Amino acid sequence: MNIREILENAKKIAVVGCSTNPTKDAHNVPAFLQKMGYTIIPVNPNCDRVLGQTCYADLKGIPEDMNIDIIDIFRRPKDTEKVVDDAIDRFGKSKHKPVIWTQFGVSSDLAKRQAEEAGFEYVENRCLKVEYQKNF
Repeated sequence: MNIREILENAKKIAVVGCSTNPTKDAHNVPAFLQKMGYTIIPVNPNCDRVLGQTCYADLKGIPEDMNIDIIDIFRRPKDTEKVVDDAIDRFGKSKHKPVIWTQFGVSSDLAKRQAEEAGFEYVENRCLKVEYQKNF
């Protein structure tokens, strides 16, 4: 699937590392996407709410009946593998697997390999906001 198709088909985006700090990209990117009509599901163990939405401690804490289309990762590269492990645990047996999307400088080769071996599409080193602006 190409980037435009991913963005056109997505409705719900889990943002791992979502921030309450409006000076950070981990706040501004999901805020922009929310304004564009996407439902944002913040994931951050240090927050209760972000962008007016309930914040979950990790991907496994997101309710089972909540489909996620994209998992957008704002974490350090060394943390990406754990996020992918959590995605595999939470969504690995699901018919609908979310696209795993890593922001600039966040990806790791191991995380990519883990995701692809588990049947997840993996987009690396791209900003969702930038890609949205390029495609629409």
